[in-house]
Amino acid sequence: MESYTVNDLAPIARQIRKEIIKMVYSAKSGHPGGSLSITDVLTALYFKEMNINPERPDDPDRDILVMSKGHASPALYATLALRGYFPAELLSGFRSINSKLEGHVHRGIPGVESSTGSLGQGLGVAIGFALASKLDERSNKIYAILGDGEMEEGNIWESLLAASKYKLDNLTAILDRNRIQLDGFTEDIMPLGNIAEKVAPFGWDVITINGNSLNEVVNALEEARKPREKPLFIVANTVKGKGVSYMENNPKYHGSPPANEEEYRQALKEIEEMQ
Repeated sequence: MESYTVNDLAPIARQIRKEIIKMVYSAKSGHPGGSLSITDVLTALYFKEMNINPERPDDPDRDILVMSKGHASPALYATLALRGYFPAELLSGFRSINSKLEGHVHRGIPGVESSTGSLGQGLGVAIGFALASKLDERSNKIYAILGDGEMEEGNIWESLLAASKYKLDNLTAILDRNRIQLDGFTEDIMPLGNIAEKVAPFGWDVITINGNSLNEVVNALEEARKPREKPLFIVANTVKGKGVSYMENNPKYHGSPPANEEEYRQALKEIEEMQ
């Protein structure tokens, strides 16, 4: 397994963001906003934290990630390609009729553990993986990435209760708290308030971080490795469309690619200039 340091992660995150923009612009569809917001978390997971081997994607002792917010497929596909699960050239076919890279995450892609996109279900799937790992007496870690729009789903909260009941200390849920969903800002549609204060009484340990700071993400994931008796919930405060000025905090770009060549070039330029 390759070893990456924190200093290695920033250029990788920039490249993933560029691939996201290329994919959605080429397809003329897709979800750039939430893909750009979760990029730093995925970079830290796949290039530093997770015990994985792209040459053995079915290794029974591998760490497992469930991308519950399945519309952020450009971010996950780009991450998997750059990590070596499949050739990066395949990214250019995103959402095309002859490509396996569908608009929502699906299990036919090497490295993808579960098909997702019906929001609210991914945490329950991750709990299944975590329970199976316990029964098999394996030491692998299970991760679930959630969107804050899906925190409005009742089955998320049922899953939070179940994970606590079964003391799934091998499970870490990471919330991409970018505060925007399909139709606008989460606090206008269904106010979520202080998520950390709501989740903790359900029997989880909770950490709140800046999810667009690679250092904070890495530190939180290191904390997740420490022995505990509860599952861990990381509230990752992020910026929707992070890295592209006209996309940042703009609900339009939840599901819209750059509108023209000028926007496309501007997005790539601004990402390249990110620190």
